[in-house]
Amino acid sequence: MGGLFDLDAKNDEIVALEKQMNDPELWNNPDEASQINQKLTHLKKERETITNVSKEINDCWELLQNSDEAEICALVADNLEILQSQFKEIETSVILSGEFDENNCYIEIHPGAGGTESCDWASMLLRMYERFAEKNAYTMELIDWQKGEEAGIKSATLKINGLYAYGYLKAENGVHRLVRKSPFDASNRRHTSFASVSVMPEINQKLDFEIKEEDLKIDVYHSSGAGGQSVNTSNSAVRITHLPTKTVVTCQNERSQLKNKAKAMQILKNKLYLQEQEKKNAELAALKGEAKSINFGSQIRSYVLEPYKLVKDHRTNYENTNPEKILDGDIKEMLLYNLKTLK
Repeated sequence: MGGLFDLDAKNDEIVALEKQMNDPELWNNPDEASQINQKLTHLKKERETITNVSKEINDCWELLQNSDEAEICALVADNLEILQSQFKEIETSVILSGEFDENNCYIEIHPGAGGTESCDWASMLLRMYERFAEKNAYTMELIDWQKGEEAGIKSATLKINGLYAYGYLKAENGVHRLVRKSPFDASNRRHTSFASVSVMPEINQKLDFEIKEEDLKIDVYHSSGAGGQSVNTSNSAVRITHLPTKTVVTCQNERSQLKNKAKAMQILKNKLYLQEQEKKNAELAALKGEAKSINFGSQIRSYVLEPYKLVKDHRTNYENTNPEKILDGDIKEMLLYNLKTLK
């Protein structure tokens, strides 16, 4: 079998990764070493699953070829039920096969118009992604956050580290809508709030294009969140604006201004690289005469808490009648369904 079932190709990839793991220089970068180790472990498990599935299929075929007895057919049926669950694991690997799907990712969240209500909704989304990370053994960093005046957040940037973090979350780009009775309304009326989510992969390969110093505006300021006395009393937070593209990145999770600047520059390079790729794709689509839909800014999902309970993804018609569970980070099933449908 070729493609996903090409065990020779998987074996070659495993050997290459094991060679990297045995390189002492790799361990000078613990984050990279951890990511390679995660990928190696995943590939070995995938190889084992494919080997088992292939063997079970051959065994079932031989049984059916040599006998048509009802007992044998029942045994084959039982085996096929087991194979179905194993095929789901393989299907996930197919779904998460994009260029950057294996990578860590950054999530940016911004409230829409609506003041306190939207700021609170943005903080609920931030918690949803944090809980998703916890439930799936990912690590996370809160890179930047700006508190709302009364509640919630004005903005936040979260980094999620782990194999396929970007693959799972890449389709979360867009506007998320909440309908509920507002805890900030004394009359207990229903309110509709909006928040935008942007997901970006961490680019692992070396990005060696030049960013001119004169194209950057760098501001430093006091960090606004928790993190220890020195974080809040010194100008450790950094905001970098790339003037030609008006791209802005901020970082305040480190105590050191230099570390925050280095991390902000890494995020800026990621953004500029992806912008260039999107520009090239748009130009290619124009040459081909393809119509490109712009998904950013479109309402992709509604979370209704009142007068009924429902989460509905408007792109795929996925529905779930337990929004509390979704908002507590149980979103993996929904993410996979959407990825499979949108692919």
